[in-house]
Amino acid sequence: MTTSAQRPVTGDAPADGGTQPAPRAMTQREIDRAVWALVLGLFVTMISATVVSNALPHIIGDLHGSSTDYTWVVATTLLLLTATTPVWGKLADLLDKKMLLMVGLAIFTVGSALGGFAHSPQWLIAARAIQGIGAGGTSALVQVAIAAMVPARERARYNGYTGSAYAISTLSGPLVGGLIVDTPWLGWRWCFFFCVPVAAAALVVLARTLRLPDERRPVNIDYFGAALIPGGVGLLLLWLTLGGDMVEWLSGTGLAMLLGGVAALAIAVVVESRVAEPIVPLRLFRERTIVLAVVGSVATGGVTMTVPMLFSQYFQLGRGLTPTVSGLLTAPMVCGLAVSGNVAGRAIARTGRWKRILVGGALFLIGGLALFSTIRATTPLVAVAAYLALVGVGIGMTQQNLIVAAQNSAPRADLGAASATVSFFRSLGATAGIAALGAMYGDRAAHLISGGLAAAGLPAGSVGTGVPRLADLPAPVAAVVENAYGDALGQTWLVAVPLAVVTLVAVLLIRETRLHTGDDLEAADTLTQPPLSTG
Repeated sequence: MTTSAQRPVTGDAPADGGTQPAPRAMTQREIDRAVWALVLGLFVTMISATVVSNALPHIIGDLHGSSTDYTWVVATTLLLLTATTPVWGKLADLLDKKMLLMVGLAIFTVGSALGGFAHSPQWLIAARAIQGIGAGGTSALVQVAIAAMVPARERARYNGYTGSAYAISTLSGPLVGGLIVDTPWLGWRWCFFFCVPVAAAALVVLARTLRLPDERRPVNIDYFGAALIPGGVGLLLLWLTLGGDMVEWLSGTGLAMLLGGVAALAIAVVVESRVAEPIVPLRLFRERTIVLAVVGSVATGGVTMTVPMLFSQYFQLGRGLTPTVSGLLTAPMVCGLAVSGNVAGRAIARTGRWKRILVGGALFLIGGLALFSTIRATTPLVAVAAYLALVGVGIGMTQQNLIVAAQNSAPRADLGAASATVSFFRSLGATAGIAALGAMYGDRAAHLISGGLAAAGLPAGSVGTGVPRLADLPAPVAAVVENAYGDALGQTWLVAVPLAVVTLVAVLLIRETRLHTGDDLEAADTLTQPPLSTG
């Protein structure tokens, strides 16, 4: 980090050649404060997606909700976050970036407050939808704001902070939620209320420090694309999330979701190819680096979001540990990710080379997931912690640096759309991973429970339906359940190993271009840089 007393905002220059008045230069202190406010805003919006995980039984019971409400409270925020991210990113290329970021944080803050005051499941689900819309804006625009403030090479360093915030919030959410619920003088409503002052603090700091170049173009919003893309993605995510549980995959409702989503996205492709300012410019997908970054982000996103969900069940149902302890046991992954993300970011900022970092991270990810597949009910917890740390290192080296690679290859006019597209596909991979691997884990555990009960001579209906509560089961039945959930985890993660292999192939095929240290170059200059030797 530079130590000069004052430096200009070194993001993209005005698209019109300099006719826009330049904002007053930000001091290094202001840049640092703005970045930490961005990290804080990203942290609090992303933790909202998982903070309710361990608190949901208390929440749904208090609001007299059903199992359907249980699913929707979890799914709504992630669905809206994923579906709206491309829209926010494109708006950042057309409108004032700072204003949009503040609006996103404000929407999230309102949704959080409404969630805390919920008196019915329907109210809470609506509040979670508002949270998701605001979180979609924050997750997309934080990357855009950093790209506009600092040169490409320094982005890697700052993106190490945002990557840590993204993963730490995702992984620590269940622990924070469990601690809040277990604290008598707080209660589950503070899973939502605690977000309000944190987001408000980020808003105040950003309002006082953040100044970005004004690169707005004539506004020509693609309303059809803004409706079709979130609508199509939302239907497909609903099919993935609810399929096999609340809705049969190939039932009338299931097929309506699947075919409706595919049709909406097919129409969106036609629309996006013809409008002047598409939400997702199809020209981005002519750049190999962006396509490969998207592919890698789908895989890493699926792993990052799925780990806390599956390991929460493993530790609680497969090892009989409390929610708080199970949350603490994911700390090695959080530490591995935070340390590796920041070390990798500083190395990239120093050298301008990032491909070797991505390749190394993909190799760590493959090794960690392969070790995940060996986990059983009797695996020492020390070994499990080591495996989690290894996966954390892999994600820390790859996740945010894929965005850096995409930003470095995108035309300046599409910087917001490119950043949001990679973030969008990361969230899409996360949702798909949670749905697919979560269903696979549950099915495999149910199969092992059935076989274990039969082998022990216990009645087939001893466990009942739904997720079992070990404390309510007789000791012999509880032992069968623990063994089943313990052994099913490794078999589930074995299926995820190919995802990491896909990430490795994607980063090996990326053409490395040198990250610049001053103002961003013109798009043509960026795209025509010769590839660096990676040997």
